[in-house]
Amino acid sequence: MRSIRRQLLVWLLALVLLGVGIAGWLIYRQALAEANELFDYQLEQIAAALPAEPFSQVLGSRDTGDEGIVLQIWNRNGVLMYYSRPRAPLAPRAELGFSTEHTERGDWRVYGAIVGDNVVQLAQPLSVRNRLAANVALRTLWPLIVLLPLLGVAVWVIVGRGLRPLRRVTSALDTRHPEALDPLPDKRLPLEVQPLVRALNGLLERLATALDIQKAFVADAAHELRTPLAAVQIQAQLVGRARDDTARNEALADLQAGVTRATRLAEQLLALARSEPDGVAVTDAVDLCALLHECVAAYAPLAVDRGVDLGVEASEAATVTGDADALRVMLNNLVDNATKYTPRGGRVDVSLRVEDGHPVVRIADSGPGIDPAERERVFDRFYRAGASANRARTDVAGSGLGLAIVRRIVMQHHASVSLDESPTGGLQVAVRF
Repeated sequence: MRSIRRQLLVWLLALVLLGVGIAGWLIYRQALAEANELFDYQLEQIAAALPAEPFSQVLGSRDTGDEGIVLQIWNRNGVLMYYSRPRAPLAPRAELGFSTEHTERGDWRVYGAIVGDNVVQLAQPLSVRNRLAANVALRTLWPLIVLLPLLGVAVWVIVGRGLRPLRRVTSALDTRHPEALDPLPDKRLPLEVQPLVRALNGLLERLATALDIQKAFVADAAHELRTPLAAVQIQAQLVGRARDDTARNEALADLQAGVTRATRLAEQLLALARSEPDGVAVTDAVDLCALLHECVAAYAPLAVDRGVDLGVEASEAATVTGDADALRVMLNNLVDNATKYTPRGGRVDVSLRVEDGHPVVRIADSGPGIDPAERERVFDRFYRAGASANRARTDVAGSGLGLAIVRRIVMQHHASVSLDESPTGGLQVAVRF
């Protein structure tokens, strides 16, 4: 596992070492340039200090010092009259002015000049100058090198103090009860830690909302399932108490209807639990026109049995991106509601049009409709619109989940759903993608 503290320490010390290395190289180059100027000036001064009289009168009267300087003197005839180091690897000739000579034993800085009747050559190994420049750079940098361990300890302590708020947040999360979803305090925290704590608080808030919704869903589902299951139990008892075939057949028919209602409710609960409003699990190109015709064709026999005229009024080619199975559930719920609440002899018109580049599905029925004051609430789970004489229709009792599932799937596909009065006086549901 990577440690932020260790990474910061390594990178900071690496940057310090890199800076010290660059500074040492610059100091060395500067010191070497100054040493070259100084020693070149020294060579000129030594040459100028030599006497101009014939060499035989000054032989042995000058000392070139101990800086590794080699002296060679020629007369005007080119005869080598004197050399301070017979084994010095210098060329047996003189070049006036400054030059650098490369030999097997290193590079030499050479200065040649005419002094009186003689030609003088002074040479000095460049290693002397390099060593002097290196010593200057080392003496300048050694305090920083000695302080590197102390700097590492200081960085370790300072970074540890800087990461202390993260440890406090971690400790607060570790010691928190699983059901404690209240936000973490974000005061007195560094600016770099506050976004993390705010993001955690946002996650805790969403998690709390999701848990509340889940608890409410479980409670509502248990409450709604209690009634049909109790009815099934009573109907099963009536089957057992039947004294003749007629009573038994009636009781079995009631039992089958009760089982059908309980099964339908369980299927709706499962569909609602599977629908997620935050995103689409599968995103494919869906032929909305073909899917709509498929759903209408599937409910056509049921509509005929209920005495409702179900058909596609208008259909245009349209393709949307989403989950085909979820869209099928949505359309099935809308068509089922429309045919279920439309009285016998009524009609349900389904249409698909493209308006301003957006596919719009409309399902209009001639049923009792929904009061405008209740149109928003019918999207809540287990809510049923108020009963009236006009709504005393259906062979299958509603569960109050159909439109809740529709709204979930609509949100899932970033669409919108609206309820209005249909041209035939009933309810018109419009889904705009």
